[in-house]
Amino acid sequence: MTALRLPFILMLAGVFGLAGCSVHQPVSLYQLDSGSPVQPAQSAGLAVLLGPVTVADYLQRETLLQRQPDGSLQASTDGRWAGSLSSDIDQLLLRQVAGHLDSQRVVLSPATTGFTPDVQVLLTITRLDSGEKQPAILDAQWRLIDRRGQVRDNRIIHLQEQHTGSTAAQVQAQGALLQKLAEQLSVALKPLANQPPIAEAPRKPAAKPAAPAAEQEKQPKIPMAAPIRTDMEVFRF
Repeated sequence: MTALRLPFILMLAGVFGLAGCSVHQPVSLYQLDSGSPVQPAQSAGLAVLLGPVTVADYLQRETLLQRQPDGSLQASTDGRWAGSLSSDIDQLLLRQVAGHLDSQRVVLSPATTGFTPDVQVLLTITRLDSGEKQPAILDAQWRLIDRRGQVRDNRIIHLQEQHTGSTAAQVQAQGALLQKLAEQLSVALKPLANQPPIAEAPRKPAAKPAAPAAEQEKQPKIPMAAPIRTDMEVFRF
């Protein structure tokens, strides 16, 4: 009886051992590559308010999604984002735009009290993903608002980047797309550095107070002219 139970116990031990290995399989954590942005030196450069940056709902999670050939998305089994993807996007764009503009006055929305931007960037990212056999694709749209509140530029962007297929290569390709987006955005921002200053509205002179009634009575009154009647007649022919 004991001899019959031993193979069964060994079989169960093997099954549980395999299950344990599958549960504790290490998962890699990934962050977007910010590249090597130039450290801005100008403290009085173009003042840019970057944001709000709106990211598609399906990207607001730690799961690293894989685009399939049929267009569907599946969660990656060997990797996930190390934190918030939205925050990574914000920081990457901030450093890249500040470096391209050589300006220390690039801040993320919401701005601190007292910061008056020369231009505000309203950015929407509707797609950022890739797959083992699918290229990395970025779809975005920006609007540039000048200091007068007027829309100076409105652009829809579609970028694509090939990769070798691994998860690490896909993440690197997605970071490269965001770097290209920041470069194109910086090119559109540079002309707005030459905006004319906003002229202050002319001030109206203060109205003089009316003289008191007593003073008005003291002022001499000018007699009104009355018509002079004469006995002369005027004949018309």
